[in-house]
This record gives sequence, C-alpha cells and structure tokens, in this order.
Amino acid sequence: MELHERLTAARPVAPANLEPFAELKNRIHMRVISELGPQLSDVATDPAALRERVAVDIRRNLADEVGISRDARERLAGEIANDILGYGPLERLLADDTITEIMVNGPAEIWIERQGRLYETTVRFSDESHLRRIINKMVAQVGRRVDESSPMVDARLPDGSRVNVIIPPLSLSGPLLTIRKFSKKRLMLDDMLRIGTISEKAATFLTHCVQAEFNILISGGTGTGKTTLLNALSAAIPSTDRIVTIEDAAELQLHQSHVLRLESRPKNIEGDGEIQIRDLVRNSLRMRPDRIIVGEVRGAEALDMLQAMNTGHEGSLTTVHANSPRDALARIETMVLMAGLDLPMRAIRQQLAAALDLIIHLERLEDGSRHITLITEVQRMEADVITLQDIFEFHVDSIIDRRVNGALLPTGLRPGQMGKFERRSIAVSPDLFVRDEYGGMREKRERR
Repeated sequence: MELHERLTAARPVAPANLEPFAELKNRIHMRVISELGPQLSDVATDPAALRERVAVDIRRNLADEVGISRDARERLAGEIANDILGYGPLERLLADDTITEIMVNGPAEIWIERQGRLYETTVRFSDESHLRRIINKMVAQVGRRVDESSPMVDARLPDGSRVNVIIPPLSLSGPLLTIRKFSKKRLMLDDMLRIGTISEKAATFLTHCVQAEFNILISGGTGTGKTTLLNALSAAIPSTDRIVTIEDAAELQLHQSHVLRLESRPKNIEGDGEIQIRDLVRNSLRMRPDRIIVGEVRGAEALDMLQAMNTGHEGSLTTVHANSPRDALARIETMVLMAGLDLPMRAIRQQLAAALDLIIHLERLEDGSRHITLITEVQRMEADVITLQDIFEFHVDSIIDRRVNGALLPTGLRPGQMGKFERRSIAVSPDLFVRDEYGGMREKRERR
C-alpha cells in the first residue's frame, strides 16, 4: 500500500494515551537528551553525523529493555530520533510533497490537505505532552514561545512553512497546530498554465502588466494560491529593479539580483519590540525602492501601501483576502479606516482608483482545483463608485464527476490603460482580448 493510502486510511478514533510504548519513548527521549546535551544544538555538527550519533545512543538505551521485538525496536528508534531531531510523527507528513496543509486537532486527530481536499490520517501523537513538546520545539526555533501568557503564536519552519499554534485557555480542544507547507519548487506561470490555473492569453497579458509597472492586487480566499501567483508574477520584474519585499512570514522567492527582504516581528515576552507591517512599509519608502511587494495587507498598512503606489512606486504588488474584486476594494477601504484617520469615504476611494490598476481574483473550485477566475481592471471614479471592467473571466464548460472543466477567457473588452504599455514600448497584441470560446475550451481539455 502506498504511503498516502496508509496515511489517509479510515480508522477508529482512539484516546491519545493508548500508545503502548509512550512511557518508554518519553523515558529514553529524556535520557538521550541528557546524555548528548549541547551536541544536539551545535550548528557546526553535520546533520547526518548527528542523526547517526543519536540513533546509536537510542539503540544502546533500547538494548536494555526486555520484551520488545526487533521490528518494534527499529520503529521506536526511528520515532524517538524524529522526536529529538525533527518534529516527531509529523516528519513523514512534512516530507510528503503532495501535502499542502497539516492540521493537528489534538494528539489523536491529524488532518491533511492534498490537491485541495481534506483527509484524516492515521498519524497521531502519544499524548498531549508529546504534542506540546513538538510545538515548543517549532516555535523556539524562531525565538518565540507559547504558554498560558502567550497562547497564540505564528512562526515559520526553516523550510519556510508557516506555523500557527493556539493552546488553552483560548482553545477548548487542547493544543491546535496548523502548518501551511512551503513548496520546495517555485511554480512559474508556465507551470500554472500547464495545470490549468491560468490560460495562455491571460499569462501573456499579466506578464505585460508587470513589465509595464501596473499596480496589482491579488485577491482570494484562504488557500487559493495568492502567494504562489505573486511569486510567479514577480519573475517578470526586470533584474535591474530594486525590490523591497515585506511579509509577516517570509515566503516569497524572488530570484532577481537586487531584492531586499523585510519581515515583521511580534511582541516579545515582555510585550515590547513589535514591528508591524505598517512600520516596514513606511521604512521601505526611505530605501529607494523601484517596487514594493507586500505579502498580504490586513490592516492599517493598506493606507501606506496606497500612498506608496500614488507617489511614484509603480509596479507594486500585494495580496488581500476577499471573495471578489469588488469585495477586495471594500476590504481595503475598511483597512484604511483602521489607520485612525478621519478620512471621508470618497477620498479613500479616489486613492484606491488612482493607486490600483488591476485586481486578479483566485478561487478554489468544488473539485479542489485553484483557478484565476477574474482579471479586472480598476478604471476610475464615477460619482462615489469605483468602476471596474473585467478583462478575463473563468468560463465553466462542464462539471463531470465533480470535476470542473473550464478556461480563463477574454471578455472581449480591451483595457483602458493601453497607453501605459505604449509609454514603456511594450507591444500588446489585440488578439489577447479576442474571445475564442471554442479554442479556449479545446486548449483547456488538451492540457488536462
């Protein structure tokens, strides 16, 4: 049976304290840590050599235990080594590249997301203390802690995966851990074209927009691929541009030669030292950036981002959680009000209309696939309303066995900002905006 089949097999829910070797594993774990001590945290030690040293020490301690079969000893040795050097039972899930999210709902209930769908796994922790030990290891790696005085924390694993932890008293279900895995392979627009997230015409159009320094907002729900698309679009930025990236947890992978990466910082144990996204956006304006990329706007920094876009920093990109392009504008308006300034709504909307050029909206469809569903141009203010124009829209061809077949097609409308392409000598073919519905459907089916 394949690994992913074993992990997702149906199983009865068992209490977390039924692990027969839980006490033995904990005892040997603590003994090995006591014996090896500082060697475990020595960054100069070769990881492979350290793992072998730990394995030898574990086997030596297990040799003194009676009544354990050879297979059980090997399994226990591997599990104890993973607890000491890695993340315990989560190691096999983290190593599986097909898994995009890991959700730990307590010691005995672990779910994964694969290809947009959720599955319960057979993986579990020995007990709650085992889970808490792994959680503490994860957050300690980035200099943070989680306890009753600070029961909620965001962290980042060394591979870039995002970690969210919430424990009692805020969680009534025990310790909860969510890991958004970091893809080892950076998806490019060609990859997204191959899997059907975007169409060829739309990919060409968006590449031209980035090169022409459009200010672009990427919107969508949780897990729709906003950061992945932001990464892919950034490849079209010229290597001569000075780029400043600002994120809560660094995920962006820009390969240009002149990239400055900034990351916010939460409060320390004493409640001091917090550096917010807004502080970093303000500071970035003093760093002579050609482009500013904010991983996600979620608060008052939206005002500073709009002001940056309106003061010569064209070609900036950011993402926002929203259900549609129109909702994205409404969310930005609300965030600007969070800055505490008594600005009239009309003034905020004028800033929005002047700052943003394009909104790209992503959705996760019923079959779990992720698609760009709208590429919308932000045009101008008419009365008190910002007018929008859809340039591309996702057209559903059919739904067969819960599988959605469709393509991202031009609406037939040309952008009103064609002059921006011309000023930068970017030739945009009028054919990009011609809707060839049958050709689009055929192209989509051939890729699948």
